[in-house]
Amino acid sequence: MEHVSLGVPRGVLESLPEEEDAAEMDIHRAVDGIERRINDAIDEADDPGEAASYVVDAIEHMESRMERYDEFVPELRAWGQSPIYAMAWRNLYAELIAQLYQEEWLAEELDRERNYRLVDDGIRFDG
Repeated sequence: MEHVSLGVPRGVLESLPEEEDAAEMDIHRAVDGIERRINDAIDEADDPGEAASYVVDAIEHMESRMERYDEFVPELRAWGQSPIYAMAWRNLYAELIAQLYQEEWLAEELDRERNYRLVDDGIRFDG
């Protein structure tokens, strides 16, 4: 199984204020950490299904973070503060998830694992 390669989208970095080097460094560190943990799990996995299971866990975590940051946006605006950092982090997680689905060997496995979890959780679709 191939390693995944994640990058920080230019649009996320361009959305940050120009003088904000600390936020940019935090974003790069976060992406590097996510990529490293996913690739470590891929190395330890016995098969693509097992690797996809870990990646789905990571995706679900990122989706949770996206929702949290998305909830901050109107709250920050209500308090008269800029939501730019919350929006940047929200968009970053969305972009990382999209990047994971662009990995050819992984995309089908991710769909299979997510569908399995839906059924395993007891959610049934009426036909």
